[in-house]
Amino acid sequence: MGSSPQLGSKVQDFTLAGGALEGDAFERRDYTLSAARGRALVLAFYPGDNTAVCTKQLCSYSSGMERFEELDAEVWGISPQDVDSHESFARTHGLRMPLLADPGRETARAFGIAAPGIGVRRAVFLIDAEGVLRWKHVALLGATFQSLDTLADHLTGIKNK
Repeated sequence: MGSSPQLGSKVQDFTLAGGALEGDAFERRDYTLSAARGRALVLAFYPGDNTAVCTKQLCSYSSGMERFEELDAEVWGISPQDVDSHESFARTHGLRMPLLADPGRETARAFGIAAPGIGVRRAVFLIDAEGVLRWKHVALLGATFQSLDTLADHLTGIKNK
């Protein structure tokens, strides 16, 4: 497992293939961290599509998208599954955030959360509008996740700095 980006430091740029539901269509494209500058970004790394805790986590964030938008923040879900799996997952559960594919786990390694056996640790990184890491949580076991309220509180703190 590599080392995680340090709080207060710029996050290394990356580009991953992904997609997001737009009405009835699943719009596929590449997502680049530096292209998201200007808004806060929530990177929600999760172990797998259609698993119990991951589904609950992403459904929670998806149902709270208006709250993230009020805080001028985007949410990206990132896991090792491919874009086809993400499309099925998004359609099945009506997920309204982009889901990005990290099948080689390079991005997970860059964030220090690739883990032997489980693949990727459940983790959340909050990046400010300038690309600086402001808050992170890396789960040891991944049986729970950071709530929408917790993320909103931290995003409010970032916005008020």
